[in-house]
Amino acid sequence: MSQDTQTAKAALRKALRTTRGAIDPAIKVQWDAHIGAQVVAWWRLRQVDTIGVYWPLAGEPDLRAAYSELLRSGARLALPVVMEKDAPLAFAEWTPGEPMIPDEAGVQVPAQLRFIESPPALLIPCLGFNADGYRLGYGGGYYDRTLERQPRPHTLGIAYGSQLAVFPHGQYDVPLDVILTETSEVT
Repeated sequence: MSQDTQTAKAALRKALRTTRGAIDPAIKVQWDAHIGAQVVAWWRLRQVDTIGVYWPLAGEPDLRAAYSELLRSGARLALPVVMEKDAPLAFAEWTPGEPMIPDEAGVQVPAQLRFIESPPALLIPCLGFNADGYRLGYGGGYYDRTLERQPRPHTLGIAYGSQLAVFPHGQYDVPLDVILTETSEVT
C-alpha cells in the first residue's frame, strides 16, 4: 500500500471516529436496538449453531442486548481473542455476565478462555464501509487474516449508515457478505 493511500486511510479513520463519536447517545441506543434486531432476525433465518460477536469499543454499535436474546434463542456465542500481533483471531465461548479480562490488545474477553473452532458466522464491527462491502477497521488486519482461513465464515458487518465512505480496498482486504446498519432490513 502506498504512503499516500496509508495517509488517506488514516485521515478517513480519524474522520469516521469523529462522525461516530458525534452521534447523540439517545439516538445511538435506538439505532443499536434496530441493528441488534436485524442480527437476531438474520440468525433466526439461518440458525447457525455459533456466532462470533464482538465487545463494543470506542462508540461501536453496542449489541449486547441482542447477544442475550441470541443466547436465549439457542445460539452459542464466541468473542474474538487476540493471541498475537499479525495473526488471525482465536475465539472463546462466551456467556453474557461472566467475568471478563482484557486480552493482549486490551479488549474484554472471558476470564476463563474456552477456545472453540472459528464460528460459521461473524459479526464484524466496521469503522467504515464502502458500497462494495469492504470494511475499514482500525488497521490491524486481524479480521482480514481471520477471513483468509477456510471454510470462510458468513460475515455481517456492523456499522452506522453515516460510516459509509469511499476508499480503495487493498489486495488483502476481504469483502463482507452483508453490512447491517440502523436503516437496513434483513432479507
